Amino acid sequence: MNVPNLCKALGLPLAIVVPLAGQPSEATKRLRERNKMFEPGVIQVAENVYTAIGYQVSANSMIVGSDGVIIVDPGQMPSAASKVRAAFEKMSPLPVRAIIYTHGHGDHTNGAPAFFEPGKGIEVWARDNYGSEAASVRRKGLTAGLRPSNSQGFDLLPEQRLGIGIAIPPERRPAGNMMRDGTQRRETQPPARQPARVQPTHLFSEGRKALTVAGVELELVAAPGETADQLYVWYPDRRVVFAGDNFYQSWPNVYPLRGTARRSLRDWIASIDKMVRQDPLHVVGGHTAPILSDAKEVLSNYRDAMQWVLDRTLDGMRQFMTPDELVEHARLPERFAKLDYLGDYYGTVEGTVRDLYAQDLGWFDSDPLSLHREAPRKQSERIADLAGGVDVLKQKARQAIAGDDPLGAAQLLRHVIRLSPGDREAKLLMADALAVVGERTFNGPVRNYTLSSSNRYRQQAQAGQ
Repeated sequence: MNVPNLCKALGLPLAIVVPLAGQPSEATKRLRERNKMFEPGVIQVAENVYTAIGYQVSANSMIVGSDGVIIVDPGQMPSAASKVRAAFEKMSPLPVRAIIYTHGHGDHTNGAPAFFEPGKGIEVWARDNYGSEAASVRRKGLTAGLRPSNSQGFDLLPEQRLGIGIAIPPERRPAGNMMRDGTQRRETQPPARQPARVQPTHLFSEGRKALTVAGVELELVAAPGETADQLYVWYPDRRVVFAGDNFYQSWPNVYPLRGTARRSLRDWIASIDKMVRQDPLHVVGGHTAPILSDAKEVLSNYRDAMQWVLDRTLDGMRQFMTPDELVEHARLPERFAKLDYLGDYYGTVEGTVRDLYAQDLGWFDSDPLSLHREAPRKQSERIADLAGGVDVLKQKARQAIAGDDPLGAAQLLRHVIRLSPGDREAKLLMADALAVVGERTFNGPVRNYTLSSSNRYRQQAQAGQ
């Protein structure tokens, strides 16, 4: 029995059955291998520096000082952060003297109640524009993640989820629909003695703030990139840079599919360049395992690859290239493409190029027909007329699925569903097609969104909607 027929017999989406049938895509294989990085544990970064990986969606760090410890990014949930604290206490029983937020996303800050004790004089540091991204979204009257499907994978079936260091692995997934930036659902209330959210007690506005806590001398450095309120922590005595979400072992997420405040690749490059100039030996990223050696080389490659994409995109713009043409023109050269920490695990080069175009030149792609767009239904009517009707389109889609062309099938089915929104079979076919496309997709958010959309079409069909 072939895989599509097996799916039909079992009544399961292809995205689930394909791996069970022993035929996972290369994308799935690589993501499973990547997932091995996130087994819960504490990594010693330097003599008195430790980073917890795998307990939460973010990396959580502890610096041990003379009479206390400093926590950098306590994480997403008090319950999970409590486990991190217990693991840290095996390294040092000293009390917490300070907490540092590298930025305002909830996956880096909401776990603070596990470390913060009111009345103990614990300093909580952030930049003076802390929370600017969430504030910007609220000012627009929107919510982050205003999409019909979830790009973080929180609404996927357990069998479909892969923890890639950004999305939460199934066994540690919180209930509900919690966004990384903390603008949607939080975990249920922590113990009554703890505050629901710990706000900064100390803010700084300068570009660089010297700080001494528990005998440890640090520098907090303004570093806009993934967010405007981003900072990095420089620990000169150990040559450690805590980069926050300006670095993780993936191409940077310059354009998040969930929708959020615009991100500046130019600022991101400048901030990474400042880290490089510190001459670091170790770098702790916001989500993935720390880089324990050659940090300067890694960050230099990260910066240079982003600069290359920026320069190539601008070069193509000057040649009047369209966004589709620019994606090919700005493709990473082999010297960068071969580096796993620049892979499209979370952000994508294509998404970066398209967003650069939109930010610099706006929505118009230079094609004159884009100035005279027909309504989507009218476009679908033309396609159906050319094909010989909606039924022919649907038959062609079945043939495309049978011929292992799920993307082609989905493109045809989009027109069928527009013209016949109540067609249950078309939605089931679309669900099957998108399930295969998603399972073969390497980038985490794109994969998640595609699989979530597949599930949504299946649910609509089953509900008769």
